Amino acid sequence: MAGLKLFLTKAIYGVAMPKGYLELTLNPRDRETGHAPASSFNCDIILRPDLSTFRILPWVEQTARVICDPFMVMGNPLLTSPRHIAKQQLNQLRENGFALYSAFTYEFCVYGIAEIVNSKTISFPAATLLSNHDQSFIQELMDGMYHAGANTESFSSSAGPGQMEISFHPEFGLGAADSAFTFRTGIKEVAKKYNYIASFFTEDGFYNSGILTHSLWDSNRQHNLFASEAPDLTEIGKNWMAGLLTHSAALSCLMAPTVTCRKAYSGCGKGSKEAVVAKGAWNDNSCAFNIQNHGDKGTWIENQLGSATANPYLVLSATIAAGLDGVKRKLTFQETSGKIQSSTLPKAGLIPLKLEDALVALQEDECIREALGDYFVQYFINIKQYEVETEELDVERNKFLEYFI
Repeated sequence: MAGLKLFLTKAIYGVAMPKGYLELTLNPRDRETGHAPASSFNCDIILRPDLSTFRILPWVEQTARVICDPFMVMGNPLLTSPRHIAKQQLNQLRENGFALYSAFTYEFCVYGIAEIVNSKTISFPAATLLSNHDQSFIQELMDGMYHAGANTESFSSSAGPGQMEISFHPEFGLGAADSAFTFRTGIKEVAKKYNYIASFFTEDGFYNSGILTHSLWDSNRQHNLFASEAPDLTEIGKNWMAGLLTHSAALSCLMAPTVTCRKAYSGCGKGSKEAVVAKGAWNDNSCAFNIQNHGDKGTWIENQLGSATANPYLVLSATIAAGLDGVKRKLTFQETSGKIQSSTLPKAGLIPLKLEDALVALQEDECIREALGDYFVQYFINIKQYEVETEELDVERNKFLEYFI
């Protein structure tokens, strides 16, 4: 009874914790270059549970999961919270008479328990995991995800050693990002039980993708607004696609937020050594935005700019902001070439290969910056600039912590 009373109290009033646990402070010397002062991080915030996300976790005893939203003690949301930003963008969609139906697909790696070989830590890939020797792990993972609210559509091996791919059933609203967040955390916990290591990290020569499949619907969730009788996008669909292409540089900054994962862009299309051209086309997995229409699913767009390191709430937010801008301004594009018309951005449709160039594109993209909030964008840019500056020192630390804003 005492435990129930404590839970109810925390459910109503939230849980206090230092703000610095969620917002990284930079080196004190960086305060001289426009970064937020460290004193702004030395306060408490309140985590308020979203009880609609309460789930009993089947892979651990007497444990439940509930996703929390961070607030300042005076009641205003924490402006750097990706989930808060995603809620704001979904609200923008509703106010314009739309709803988003979406799902994530992730590549990730499963490794055997790390061993020390010649003084180095080596993780061996579990390359035959699906084929013959650990169906119990797969079964517990899939059952666990279902009971935790992340309903799996498919699960299979992928191209690399120990690499796998999972996709989820599409959901309206915030559910897609919540499912992705649940999976990214849950698989590491289940893998640990079986002496495996699950990783979404991207390193040189090896890439884990994170794709957002999505379609735009009316606010009553009755009609797919991308689908037409002819094998073509509707006008709204073309506007949405043009918005994605127009803001692809800024989107790429949020969807491929590390130096190593951006190297995969060099295979996206022809371009200079500094950037490649983003394209949209039908049933073409080499494009940044792949238009699909299979059976009774209607028509949807796969946003393939993302790596598995990206925060799913930011991927959802940025995709909505870019697509909705295209609808509002009635931008258009040519499917065969991916060329954008009526764009006001001088570098529209180009994806910078370097993270530092993508940070500049994000800073200069007024639409995306306004959608995500100046405070968040500046914080994100500051953190990423610091990571670029200290890349050689931090690469191993980031690999094992797998912390990505």
